[in-house]
Amino acid sequence: MPIRTRFGHSLVLTYALPADVLRPLLPPGLELDIHGDHGFVAAALVSTHKLRPAFLPAALGADFCLTGYRIFARFPTPGGRTMRGLRILRSDTDRRLMALGGNLLTRYNYRFARIRTDVSDGTLEFRVDSADGRADLHVSAAIGGGPAPLPDGSPFADAREARRFAGPLPYTFEYEPQTRSLIVIKAFRAHWDPRPVSVDVRRLTFFDHGPFAGTRPVLANAFHVADVDYGWERGVRRAEDGGEL
Repeated sequence: MPIRTRFGHSLVLTYALPADVLRPLLPPGLELDIHGDHGFVAAALVSTHKLRPAFLPAALGADFCLTGYRIFARFPTPGGRTMRGLRILRSDTDRRLMALGGNLLTRYNYRFARIRTDVSDGTLEFRVDSADGRADLHVSAAIGGGPAPLPDGSPFADAREARRFAGPLPYTFEYEPQTRSLIVIKAFRAHWDPRPVSVDVRRLTFFDHGPFAGTRPVLANAFHVADVDYGWERGVRRAEDGGEL
């Protein structure tokens, strides 16, 4: 279902991991989007305003906080076009209604979590306490000053390289095993100009479990954007080879 909203704040932390760790997590049809020997996972935290189905007026929308973990991926099509986007790993929200409605109307597989956000003295803070403890996150970002340098150890040479992996990207992908097809959701945004910010990540449990246990993700970049209109179009099903169905 097409969705419209306005992002109050969007903070995306991109982590670099060895490509061999991430490739097995992609379904048929998707290729890992790499830089050197690294693939990347985005941890996104968003406060939304007036989120609603596109056919409803803004007055009937609701405010939510959303968090998500996504792999940067590419989806080649038979005509030679390649879509760059994000493969869904996990999604959380602070409202049970959003988890219920989102799972009925989308393939984002939302879970309920306690999410608190605060902005004061040029600092944006998110704190996420997930129900299963596998997606807890506590981070603060300095959003009041100028553009920040890249984090220590980042595989990117400069901000221009890093911005290619800033997220969110134009497309989001989810695999439907029963039909062996990919659901492609296209996003649109207005006045999108994310700024690199310095962050203090005090807690992040997502990489402690499952296929990430024992890995050492490296914070590659952190970007922030505020007060932008955003939306998703209706998902389109494509074959594993990228062809239209």
